[in-house]
Amino acid sequence: MRIFVLLSRVPYPLEKGDKLRAFHQIKELSKNNEIILCALNPVSDLNKQEAFSKLQPYCLSINFLDLPAFSRLWHMFLALFSNLPIQSGYFYNRKAAKEINRLIETYKPDHLYCQFIRTTEYLKDQKINKTLDYQDVLSHGIKRRIKNASLLSKPIFNMEYRRLVDYENKVFDIFNNKTIISIPDKNLIQHPKKNEIHVIPNGVDHSFFKPIDSKKEFDIVFTGNMGYPPNVDAACYLINEIMPIVWSKKPKTKVLLSGASPAKKVISLKSKLVEVTGWVEDIRNSYSSAKIFIAPMRIGTGLQNKLLEAMSMKIPSITTPLANDALKAKNGVEILIGKDANELAARVIELLENNDTYELVAQKGYEFVHNNHSWEKATEKLNIIINNS
Repeated sequence: MRIFVLLSRVPYPLEKGDKLRAFHQIKELSKNNEIILCALNPVSDLNKQEAFSKLQPYCLSINFLDLPAFSRLWHMFLALFSNLPIQSGYFYNRKAAKEINRLIETYKPDHLYCQFIRTTEYLKDQKINKTLDYQDVLSHGIKRRIKNASLLSKPIFNMEYRRLVDYENKVFDIFNNKTIISIPDKNLIQHPKKNEIHVIPNGVDHSFFKPIDSKKEFDIVFTGNMGYPPNVDAACYLINEIMPIVWSKKPKTKVLLSGASPAKKVISLKSKLVEVTGWVEDIRNSYSSAKIFIAPMRIGTGLQNKLLEAMSMKIPSITTPLANDALKAKNGVEILIGKDANELAARVIELLENNDTYELVAQKGYEFVHNNHSWEKATEKLNIIINNS
């Protein structure tokens, strides 16, 4: 089958969860299908040659469509006076729409596959069987951010939330198949037929993320795109609320915050006991340099790839109920969970002081992700859905 894949971002480098998911799905789908890749590009510093070379082995055709800054701002402005979510306007471009139509007419794909509702405006009128990967529930992500929004931005967030809910329901009826990353996310979709959505979890590349025997320079590590609001919130929560409790008992505990594009709030957390790296060439070095991984997520949706990667490297991991709702690991065995700063700090201290617990959670977490999360198994289900529609 020939599949036309439309993405809101170029799926390389793999510093964001949606890029990681798209890259591995393309890689696996290409084993039995021809892939025509069309990726929107809203950034100006993309190394297109490198991205092309990484994707070329899996695609019959690769197309990167630039979204100039002026165009993004203009279409966001236009979206304010329509019923479209603002982020749909951000990712829409008339020139890109014409090129997408031309590519579809040229390559005559058997199926269309797009990631996020941000891209559905381009494909909604195509009379070809199509699949939408909601991936995350964008409306719920916005809803969680409303309470922390400033007085001036709160009305915008409220408007965007209502529009996203309406749009998520509208596009549901346009696409033949719908997929999403986890059961909790599926349950957040406000459509009466949401049970028709297929859950396609993320996997982890176990051949890449595997245990590494290296010196432990840090006690705790948290990784992720450090410009992404849920990660910024988690980093600040870790350093400002959790770590003071840990430091009161273990004053020399060192923390590593590792990931691309750190926001000013994250950079300001740097101290003698807290290192902020920014972009790193190989994130495995960050994981393996610490004794414990923690993902103290309080906002955001979806399955945390960072947890899968850390557990696959046999690093005992700690998180919140919010993140584990999608993961479904056993608390106290495969992972440790804390509902608040006091509980999360207690879990950190427990792993630092109790070697038996440390070894148990490391081993059982490792076994859990190997048994339940592989890109091959997850994408096999997606391939069946697409080929049977």
